[in-house]
Amino acid sequence: MGNNPIGAPRSSVNSLGAIMAGAGIKPTQPQQPQTPQPTQLPGQQPQQPPIRPAPSGDMTNIFADISQQFSTEVEDEANSYFQRIYNQPPHPTMSIDEVLDMLKRFKDSPNRREKDVYECMLRNLFEEYRFFPQYPERELLTTAYLFGGIIEKGLATYMALGIALRYVLEALKKPHNTKMYIFGIAALDRFKTRLKDYPQYCQHLAAIPHFSQFPPHLIEFVEFGARSQEPPPHTTSSRSLTPTVPGISNALTAGLTNNLGITSGTVTPTTTLESMVATTTTLTTSVTTTATTTTSVKPAAALPKPSIASATNIDTLLAGQLKENIPPPPESVQDKIFFIFNNLSLANMNQKGEELKKEVSEDYMPWVGQYLVMKRASIEPNFHTLYAAFVDVLGTGEFQQQVIRETFRNIKVLLCSDKGDANFSDRTLLKNLGHWIGMLTLAKNKPILQLEIDIKSLLYEAYHKGARELLYVVPFSAKIIESCAKSKVFKPPNPWTMGIMNVLAELHMEPDLKLNLKFEIEVLCKTLSIDLSDCRPTMFLKDVSRISDIEPQLSPGSKLPHPLPDLTPQPGDQAAMMTAGTPTVPTTARGTTPTTTPNLPPRPQFSYDDVNTANMATIGNLCTINDQIALFQANPQLKQLVKIAVEKSLQELLPPVVERTIKISLVTCEQIIKKDFALDPDESRMRAAAHHMVRHMISGLALITSREPVLVNISNNLKSAFLSTLRIDANFQGATPQQKEMIEQAAQQVAQDNTELACVFIQKTAIEKAIPDIDKRLATEFELRKHARTEGRRYCDPVVLTYQAERMPEQIRLKVGGATPSQLSVYEEFARNIPGFLPAGDPSFPPGAVPAKPQPTYSDESFQLFERIIREIEQHVQQLQIMFPASNPQINQLHSLLEALTMLRNSREQVTVVNLIQKAVEGLLEHLQGLSADQELTLRFKECNLTVLRALQEMRAFGFGGSWTNKQVTRCMIEANEQHKYTIEAVDCLIRSQLVNMPQYDMYLAQLMENGMNYMAVTLAMQVVQRFCVDDKASATESDFTNTIEALTTISTRTRQSPEGLSNLLENLRPNTDFGLERALGGPTTMMQTGILQAREIDDPPGLHDKAELLLRDWVNMYHSPQAGRDSTKAFTAFVQSMHQQGILKTDDLITRFFRLCTEMCVDLCYRALIDQTQNPAIVRTKCFYTLDAFVRLIALLIKHSGDTTNTITKINLLNKVLGIVAGVLLQDHAVRNTEFQQLPYHRIFIMLFIELNAPDHVLENINYQVLTAFCNTFHVLRPAKAPGFAYAWLELISHRVFIGRMLALTPQQKGWGMYAQLLIDLFKFLSPFLRNAELTKPTQMLYKGTLRVLLVLLHDFPEFLCDYHYAFCDVIPPNCIQMRNLILSAFPRNMRLPDPFTPNLKVDMLADIAHAPRILTNFANMIQPPQFKKDLDSYLKTRSPVTFLSDLRSYLQSNEPGMRYNIPLMNALVLYVGTQAIAFINSKGQTPSMSTIAHSAHMDIFQNLGVDLDTEGRYLFLTAIANQLRYPNSHTHYFSCTLLYLFVEANIEAIQEQITRVLLERLIVNRPHPWGLLITFIELIKNPQFKFWNHEFVHCAPEIEKLFESVARSCMQPKSGGTGNTQNLRETDTTELH
Repeated sequence: MGNNPIGAPRSSVNSLGAIMAGAGIKPTQPQQPQTPQPTQLPGQQPQQPPIRPAPSGDMTNIFADISQQFSTEVEDEANSYFQRIYNQPPHPTMSIDEVLDMLKRFKDSPNRREKDVYECMLRNLFEEYRFFPQYPERELLTTAYLFGGIIEKGLATYMALGIALRYVLEALKKPHNTKMYIFGIAALDRFKTRLKDYPQYCQHLAAIPHFSQFPPHLIEFVEFGARSQEPPPHTTSSRSLTPTVPGISNALTAGLTNNLGITSGTVTPTTTLESMVATTTTLTTSVTTTATTTTSVKPAAALPKPSIASATNIDTLLAGQLKENIPPPPESVQDKIFFIFNNLSLANMNQKGEELKKEVSEDYMPWVGQYLVMKRASIEPNFHTLYAAFVDVLGTGEFQQQVIRETFRNIKVLLCSDKGDANFSDRTLLKNLGHWIGMLTLAKNKPILQLEIDIKSLLYEAYHKGARELLYVVPFSAKIIESCAKSKVFKPPNPWTMGIMNVLAELHMEPDLKLNLKFEIEVLCKTLSIDLSDCRPTMFLKDVSRISDIEPQLSPGSKLPHPLPDLTPQPGDQAAMMTAGTPTVPTTARGTTPTTTPNLPPRPQFSYDDVNTANMATIGNLCTINDQIALFQANPQLKQLVKIAVEKSLQELLPPVVERTIKISLVTCEQIIKKDFALDPDESRMRAAAHHMVRHMISGLALITSREPVLVNISNNLKSAFLSTLRIDANFQGATPQQKEMIEQAAQQVAQDNTELACVFIQKTAIEKAIPDIDKRLATEFELRKHARTEGRRYCDPVVLTYQAERMPEQIRLKVGGATPSQLSVYEEFARNIPGFLPAGDPSFPPGAVPAKPQPTYSDESFQLFERIIREIEQHVQQLQIMFPASNPQINQLHSLLEALTMLRNSREQVTVVNLIQKAVEGLLEHLQGLSADQELTLRFKECNLTVLRALQEMRAFGFGGSWTNKQVTRCMIEANEQHKYTIEAVDCLIRSQLVNMPQYDMYLAQLMENGMNYMAVTLAMQVVQRFCVDDKASATESDFTNTIEALTTISTRTRQSPEGLSNLLENLRPNTDFGLERALGGPTTMMQTGILQAREIDDPPGLHDKAELLLRDWVNMYHSPQAGRDSTKAFTAFVQSMHQQGILKTDDLITRFFRLCTEMCVDLCYRALIDQTQNPAIVRTKCFYTLDAFVRLIALLIKHSGDTTNTITKINLLNKVLGIVAGVLLQDHAVRNTEFQQLPYHRIFIMLFIELNAPDHVLENINYQVLTAFCNTFHVLRPAKAPGFAYAWLELISHRVFIGRMLALTPQQKGWGMYAQLLIDLFKFLSPFLRNAELTKPTQMLYKGTLRVLLVLLHDFPEFLCDYHYAFCDVIPPNCIQMRNLILSAFPRNMRLPDPFTPNLKVDMLADIAHAPRILTNFANMIQPPQFKKDLDSYLKTRSPVTFLSDLRSYLQSNEPGMRYNIPLMNALVLYVGTQAIAFINSKGQTPSMSTIAHSAHMDIFQNLGVDLDTEGRYLFLTAIANQLRYPNSHTHYFSCTLLYLFVEANIEAIQEQITRVLLERLIVNRPHPWGLLITFIELIKNPQFKFWNHEFVHCAPEIEKLFESVARSCMQPKSGGTGNTQNLRETDTTELH
């Protein structure tokens, strides 16, 4: 068990025990560049940790401050980080340095969970020490670096540090070259720079008998450390350009890099640990040299392949450093340089530049330049602008030239490096340096000389070397040219730039060019503001005459092809015309098969599933064509003959080989299977063994029979095709000896390369034909066993039984009851190793099948299902063939689908199920990409494929269930062709059809984006999230795309130019998570999300449904029994015992399924009761509540008694899981039943459960807030936009007196207000589209009236709540909902007494409350987007610059969304932000807002500009935003009242004054209540002669208008009896006045 690294499951570390806390005095440590630490005080000696005996395993006895209990989530998170340390790509990985930085951050974090993870990881690492000797070599070395890094970074302190040092000392005492000795050496090397702090420890090390055999540089560190010193800089080989590279001495690094492939903290096992130590002990000459000289220039190919997960791996650059010395500065100077770069920003750039000049002499500036290029610019593209500006600040032209030269040198190193397919690090580095050199040269109007890089020639060279080189060169070139957009000289139409663009345009036209490269070119065109069609593609790339003139710039691994004039046909003949044809972009084919004799097959290259025998045409896509063959270099058009020759050979050889192999193999297999399984009663086991054996025998026989004929046949066919195309006689008459040799060589080479492909095609074809035949031969045997089972007896052949008993010895005698495991192992080996194919992963299942369940039996019902589907698809195909040509690709795909479906009906194998799913999914992905112009064709095509997939989802089809089918569909989507996996139409229809495993696809989509590097994946993710999380048109929820949304958020924040539309998308998502309803990645919210997902699972274990039904029925009876006891406690105790006996409480999965099944049963019972219309509704409800209330009580009791009394985490997790299950069942029910959906059962469950969990109880009181959070999250998930059929019940739930009371009154510190505000926003958002139309249907009217009643309750009982969130509510309420908005704006604090707005000569500015700012709990400043707009706005408010701000303001406020001309949320945020800034500005001058103080300011300039510049609609929205701030007496009301009056009096056109009047008047003519600020503003407007209100034409434009004004003026100027100023009267609003 001890040979698994930390993070892997281990029985001894099950609940990963105690943790260590930093309890001692931390010894001082040298300053680290990435995280500067405080230096030691002069004269202060570091306190050494005690060196104690190493513990045996229990950490509890070691550390004083320990907590032995961690939550499961903390344990899992800690183990996940360890797992990433030991992972290898493509699994997620973390380097040692990343883990150490994270641990340091967690150690000092104020977050308790992060501290727990830190302590848990250290505890686990120490407890694992006893298992280190059992670790594999690679994992042990990784652990050593982690162990040493913890000491180096000071993560272990005092006693813990003493134990850690003791472990290393004990390891070093082990015999030389043992595993633990090597562990100690590697760990010691990591923290060698700390040895000077522990002189006593160094003496212990020096006392080790074999200390002299330590690596020399470690001996030196120990000897100096014993004197509390560090070796002098000239002898220290541990210095590196930056400490971000693992701190391993160069002597040791040489051994590690050469022997173990360690790069950037990642260990790659390539040899043994002993060889590593042997290397380190012999490298004595490198110890006395500097860091730069120890790294020799090696070809990049000698380096180990970097990790895919390590996008910033700079090993290639490190390996390519110059041989001459660039002297590094002393360590103290290096630390200062690191500190300067770590803290560099645009604000402090000049200051940091002066600091660098002061600290670094001219001798060390080349080192600074090298550091800047290699360790900063190459891996930090987001800071290129900052670093380029810093280079200018540093001033001297010599330094700039040094940086440019160093950049070119590193670019050339990367261009000459190994161009591996998986070498993502070098591709990223090259792309980053391309962007960097462009910014240093082209962006500053400096040319890139052809002497340094010839970009056109580089593209030409890459084009002719192959697709792999293009993956490097095209993004690199595009990033260089991208800087031309910032240049005055090189921006288009500069001839040099356009020349390169023309070459890229020519490359873009290549049909076989990878999509991501085409996308790079298109993005470049967009950056340069040119149209790709405007470029003039030339024949530059196809001009082979340039080959000899090109100076190679790429790695010499693959040479450019040289034209062969001997084989070029004379002008005028047909071959010359074919030679002049356009060549395609060379692609990297499958590795060429080594030349071997035909009788000795090479190692297999294909897995069983790689070969598709349904269509022979697909074989051409797999053909191997070696681009280095001389014949093809001179005549590229001959490549297309390869596919034809292979297909012709297959057509000739397939029938005889298949017939012969089947004839021989079937007889043999039938006899052996009948003999071996004569006494086995299970026909499915017999069938599976027969298939395995047939597959193995036929494949081997077909391979032996066909290999040599295939080789000869392909070679002859190719030779004939080449001669015919080149017009050469069959006897080579007229051909030169060189031509003859080239043709024969090419034919032989291509034949050898493709023989295996042709053979596996023949083999699989024979297998697929033989499988149904063996089933027919054994059909009688299968039926006999089925018949015996139906009669209830065990099958047994008495003749065979007698023969076995009398004739066979005991050792090999068959016994009744099935084959033994040893007998079955033979057939498992058949399944695992099929001759000619790669070995299968799981011997229990045929290749191509994912192990899921035992081979199922098939009923007549499934056969009928297949027949029905086949008939339906055939009818569709017949109708489509009448309307469309037979060559239509979608019709062809349906034919292929029919063939696979027929094969499945006949063979009934799991492999054929997988094949059918793959055909359907690939068909949708491929043929929905460019939607057909004919809608009927597309609809029929989509329906046929989806019908097949839905049928496979059904349990009766194959016994695999919906979950298994969904996983297979998702696997096909993930493994689809690169060109088709981004088809949003196909992804959309598969998700909407509930055919996708959402967690799996969500994780894949997040990884596919590659942190924003994969533009097509980012676009797909944005489209998916927009459709399913914003548009609300699908059954998926935000919880289904947690990882995708998180990745998009990261891309948006970490990239300077995020994809277009991403910010808006995230902004649309953000309101759904405001005010406390978070979309968390861990904890209780995750439990709810998994509960929602698990509610869709239907493949339960056999018998579980019956158990659940029995238990639920028993519980209902026990609950209603008089013996149940107080609060049903007695009944609950007995029932828990029953659950234990039935095994329900064994696992979390079974508990989850139990709750889902019980929920579904309760809901079904209610549906059955509600169908009966004859009974009284009250009786029906009582019948439903009888079961529902019992179920709710069971849930409440399980939650209350789960875990310990003090363990609230278990209770909260269980509650969230149950709520998620009920919500998931509701959503599923809502989607299936549609208009037949019933709200009653779900409403009853939610409200009764809420009341149960809020009952007065000391256990439940501890989790009150978490209960509220869980229910709010649930209601947010079930908001009306997601489940419209649940809207009435939803509104009743959130307006229930108990719920409102708990949320707004009883929860301390108003912690429930934000969550309740979000629920109201969900309600307003749902109503908004209906309210905008103003024509409400009766159901919508009822919901609207209910909303008004809720607002009235809030206005009366919780006015402060409406005051605090008025902005967020008004932001989502449509502008035409005047009365609803008035209800919200009329709220005022209960401790305030409103002055009567009708008081004559009321002095508003003299009121006590008028100077106080109101509380607004919405971060409206963050809603001002994009960031540049916010930046310009702040600048204008302070300095009135930029001068173009006012003229550009209108364009910022306009919206591109359909149906909206203006961005209303942005308008509201802008108005309130400018107003608050204006109030602060006026107050800073010791003034208060008034008509005079608000004038002639930048703030008023913006408001006046909006009033004049906006059109009628925009101005109305602007004035509405101002009127939304006219509320109770406060500074906002005062300022905006003055602003509205100022705009009125200063308006230069009467239209503005008329609109101001309209905005105020429409809010006054509706029924009460009216906001106080609105009243005082309108009264001032009509009473104050300064405004000349009654003189305006619009007041008298019509008699009815004039009468209206007079009526309103009369009511405003003559207060009603009873005193409108009475606070209580203002608050008491009769609901009968509401519309």
